[in-house]
Amino acid sequence: MSANPPSRDALGGVRVVECGDFVAAAYASKQLADLGAEVVKIEHPRGDTARRRGPFAGGRENPDASGLFLYLNTNKRGIAVDLDRAAGQEILARLADRADLLVHDVPPASIAARGLDDGELRARRPGLVVTSISPFGLDGPHRELHAHDLNLWCAGGLAALNGGGPGSDDLPPLKAFGQQAGFQAGLNAAVASLGALYERLGSGEGQLVEISAQECITSILEMTYEFLPYMGLVASRLGQKPIQPLDFLECKDGWIFICCVEEHQWHRFVEMIGTPEWSQMELFENRMTRAANWDALSIFLNEVASEWTVADLYHAAQARRIPFAPVSTMGDLLDSKHLKARGFFATVADPDGSPVTMPGAPYRHSATPWRIRRRAPRLGEHTDEVLAELGYADGDVVRLRADGVVA
Repeated sequence: MSANPPSRDALGGVRVVECGDFVAAAYASKQLADLGAEVVKIEHPRGDTARRRGPFAGGRENPDASGLFLYLNTNKRGIAVDLDRAAGQEILARLADRADLLVHDVPPASIAARGLDDGELRARRPGLVVTSISPFGLDGPHRELHAHDLNLWCAGGLAALNGGGPGSDDLPPLKAFGQQAGFQAGLNAAVASLGALYERLGSGEGQLVEISAQECITSILEMTYEFLPYMGLVASRLGQKPIQPLDFLECKDGWIFICCVEEHQWHRFVEMIGTPEWSQMELFENRMTRAANWDALSIFLNEVASEWTVADLYHAAQARRIPFAPVSTMGDLLDSKHLKARGFFATVADPDGSPVTMPGAPYRHSATPWRIRRRAPRLGEHTDEVLAELGYADGDVVRLRADGVVA
């Protein structure tokens, strides 16, 4: 680590360089920046893709006020450097010479061409940890393939398990909105990088940390892989569930998840809704027959649910210890009394001073809490400042900017 004075930030004194675009590397370094690490983000002079993704307040596109970019890049300083140019790579090398960690999501085929070869960087600074995030890793037959979030959901197996809600079994495989594979890769990159930095405390040596986004997706699919070698079954969202009710129902004002697979849960639920005649049919005698006859049972249950609001049905079931769960929308979460009481959401200002509400940290430190020390940077906001720290004179910076190397 650098020899800065101790800080009450958990990662105070740790210096990080981020070279990336869009989500993965940005989210990895955000985890560290929010805990106090000093992060310098290198963007291409045309700007990070996230700046064009939005969402934008009022629908007016502004590369300095993209909601995604603002969230991913709190607590960082930002410089704009073209790493395809030799002069840009020299800036990168000088930054890496002062850093503890360099994290990037540059495609494997472009790593060396952009001055990011870990061997060369660590030859200059042996203690440097270099973390590489790529779709499929740095070796193997797919190493040079490009991929978007949709490709990675499919390659990782998650799309085959992901459903579109009730009545969607006949739909093709699906993915969730956004760049969830990038977030998973970034989270794993942050954890793995901290492990390498911790090891360096003893050895004094840096190392290469390699992250495959496909493997990040593949590793979180619960027990789905064991089904095949252990039971000879292919896990899928399709097909009949062996026990029921374990599904979604539509209420007056939204969706609720019903879980009555244990017999005592089912009987309490039936009592709660007045023991209708259909509930006593032999077709629905136990959880196996309820599953075998789910097409019929779901009609009755959706009729029941349609007479309730989500909140009323949830609380009625909760009072009887039946594990129902409301399906939260984004608006529900933002208005959640529980999340508000815990102070989960944070409000920061965009570069124009307008407030932006975003998720906070999903953890708490009692002695070294996370905090937002600065908003996300404008494009190239700290270029002059950082280059001055690296020893570039004002005239050098003027020439680099005139040549299009920096912005």
